[in-house]
Amino acid sequence: MLRLLLPPNLEAAIPRDAIAIRVELDLLPGDRPGPTPASPPSQSGGSATGLGPAAAGNRNAGTAPGDLPENLLPGLALLQRLGVKPQPASLIQLTRPQLRELITALAGQPVFFYGTLPEVPLAWHGTELSGVSELLNAAPPPNVRNTNIRPAASPGPTAANVRNTNIGRAPAPAGESGSPLLIDGSEHFLAVMLPARGSVHYDAVLEFLREHRFVLDPLNRKWWLRDRHRVLNLLATHGRRLREDFGAEFTDNFKRNTARLREAEASAEVSESPDGYDVSLGLNAGRATETQVREAVASGRGYVEDGQAIYLIDQSRLEKIQAAHRKLAGDPTGTGSAVRQHRISKARAAEVNDLLEELAPHFQAPETWRRRSAALRNLTSLPPAPVPAALDAILRPYQKLGVAWLWHLYRQEVGGILADEMGLGKTLQALALVAAARAANTRAVLPAFASVSRSQNRGQTPAGEHAGTVPHLVVCPASLVENWRREAARFAPELKVFVHHGTRRLAGRDFAAHDLVLTSYGTLARDTVLFESVEFDLILADEAQHLKNRRTQAAQSLRALRGRGRFLLTGTPLENSLDDLRSLFEFLMPGFLAKVPPSLKRDERSWHDAQLRTQTAPYILRRTKAAVAPELPEKIEQTIWCEPTPAQAALYRRMQEDSERELLDLAAQGSSEGNLRFAVFTQLLRLRQICCDPRLVPSARNAAAADSAKLDAFRELLAESIDEGHRMLVFSQFTALLGLLREELDAQGVPCCYLDGSLTPKARQAAVDKFQNDAAIPVFLISLKAGGTGLNLTGADIVVHFDPWWNPAAEAQATDRAHRIGQTKVVTSYKLICSGTVEEKVLALQDTKRALLADVFEASDEAAASLSLADLRELLK
Repeated sequence: MLRLLLPPNLEAAIPRDAIAIRVELDLLPGDRPGPTPASPPSQSGGSATGLGPAAAGNRNAGTAPGDLPENLLPGLALLQRLGVKPQPASLIQLTRPQLRELITALAGQPVFFYGTLPEVPLAWHGTELSGVSELLNAAPPPNVRNTNIRPAASPGPTAANVRNTNIGRAPAPAGESGSPLLIDGSEHFLAVMLPARGSVHYDAVLEFLREHRFVLDPLNRKWWLRDRHRVLNLLATHGRRLREDFGAEFTDNFKRNTARLREAEASAEVSESPDGYDVSLGLNAGRATETQVREAVASGRGYVEDGQAIYLIDQSRLEKIQAAHRKLAGDPTGTGSAVRQHRISKARAAEVNDLLEELAPHFQAPETWRRRSAALRNLTSLPPAPVPAALDAILRPYQKLGVAWLWHLYRQEVGGILADEMGLGKTLQALALVAAARAANTRAVLPAFASVSRSQNRGQTPAGEHAGTVPHLVVCPASLVENWRREAARFAPELKVFVHHGTRRLAGRDFAAHDLVLTSYGTLARDTVLFESVEFDLILADEAQHLKNRRTQAAQSLRALRGRGRFLLTGTPLENSLDDLRSLFEFLMPGFLAKVPPSLKRDERSWHDAQLRTQTAPYILRRTKAAVAPELPEKIEQTIWCEPTPAQAALYRRMQEDSERELLDLAAQGSSEGNLRFAVFTQLLRLRQICCDPRLVPSARNAAAADSAKLDAFRELLAESIDEGHRMLVFSQFTALLGLLREELDAQGVPCCYLDGSLTPKARQAAVDKFQNDAAIPVFLISLKAGGTGLNLTGADIVVHFDPWWNPAAEAQATDRAHRIGQTKVVTSYKLICSGTVEEKVLALQDTKRALLADVFEASDEAAASLSLADLRELLK
């Protein structure tokens, strides 16, 4: 299997001719041949690597020659010439011509991927690679003319790489004539013959020789450098430049005389410790000691001797090692050193693994390290989570990947952020993780980051810690607690769920009787002492943007919790600045990120920010609807359950009681059936208005906006929608409610369009055109009666039904204002439902008594509706 991962900054890298590509190669057992004399030498001076056709044709006995796919052989041969070795992963840096040749060799093969989407191969259009060939064709001409294929990071002219004339020579570029730059000498001197005056390199080489104080001998016309220290330093610092930029050839005499020269390579070792890993990174210079290497680097000497060989220290490689030390230490001001050890957390395995693989070609990581880091870089390699079969059958493929990713982090005792775009089912994936943890019957063990809390209670049994039973916890905004309860009952009915909210509260040891405890951020803050006494298995925080201010009581209370796995759900992990992300990771993995000094220079701040992005990337999973579009229906429909606020619930109950009394009084007075029907319709209207916002009811005009559970849920939807760049249509049957929503939007500074039945046809069309043509307007408020049909509003991809339209066909028509011809995005429709109210009853009866409901809510003449009073009064209960 062959995979070529392109960098996310491809567009910027192409003009610089510095295109870093990760090569992932999974050779079959038969693809690892022994020595193949018939194969040409590789550019590193060794024998053929066994990647190309020559290797395929010179198998050891007993090896099937067909193990390598024939359609990949041209590409594998080219990769061999580029210096790729038969190992699972390596990095190469290509120029534009090299990448073009690689694309040509592998035309039509699904082996190219972006590193940020490693599971989705790039598409081919004939021989053109989608999105890549266009960039290559549009890029300006390269600055360096020599485009012959070479390894991207090959060493200078040492004995290891100049013994073969094909390696010491870089053929002259097309169109260049005359003799090449020729270098003779030893470790004590260099004698350089300039290229022909017609060479494109002549002026640059002459300037280079003068800059480094070569002396011209007029008798033999050679430029001489006769100082061992200066010669070795120049070969260490500029050897690669002489060969690659100037097309230098090295004489056989030079190769014999420099047989003792070697290239000092980066070396890395990792060992596991109880609270992380010990990482040692340095330069491998044969038998030279660490002290000798340090002294050479400190003195500016570009080489070190071990008694048998001379190891050249490439300054650019040394700078990369020193930069790696700064990254590992989290200190941008450190000078770094050639050899140094670091203690890192387990959570940094993936980030540091990539760093070490790039620097140290022979890096061998421990098994636990490889298991932690490899899966995070390639989601397709993750084993599935043990989700119960019934729930697993519901999950879409991308959701199964998400659950597998969460499960992997949980098993490794690290945290993560599920940051999928709204509408992709973050709640469902989180519940699948909880169900998998319960099914696996995993006993929670406190990770290192909770050891402090445990040590403070040594000798005591935490309140929630019963043998073999550890509950899971979900913390979310109060407006979403009921929605979590409903989703858990629907998708994971085997879970014992308790809602710790309102008047229903648990005592410490009672937690162990439940699989899943749901609570709100406000309740958590009020019951901090109680929750701190309980050891949880999984802790999941929904709508995690509530934690971005680390000073809030909610954030502080959440950080004080103890749990094995900590996860955040949010569609917007980064809203204002990277400090938001730092605050989130203080909860997820305390101590994972280095502390940032309060006063920093701009370049130091930029360094810390870049470090933050690199370190946190493996622990944030975000998929957009566009990325997973093949797995999605054209329209996603979701119901958001809203638990009425205490004031809202009290008003609703009072209205129910008044309605019942009024109906009894009317019946006792002998009122006609028409009057009774009218009374029922009036009371149903009032109850529906209370569900939306108590301020709609005349008797509750003085109610506060905070009394509406739906308004709270709408605020959450609105914030996430705007942050993700979506645009929404909001439908309601009540124009008074639309007015309240417009006031809310104005208070937040959110521009909107408005449409109700009072608008003239001209004004109506003007509102539609304004929304369609101005992408800066994220919300369109629409009266269902006035705008439910006849509009084309494909500029929106989110539809919110604030108060449900009881005829599903009419509701679908409203949603189809956005979901229609011309829409290029997946449309998500949200229906807000107040639990335990007339809205829930009607929703449950929607299929079985659809005709009845249509009569109740759509009959133009209520008195003529053919419904029994028993049916009507049932809706009021």
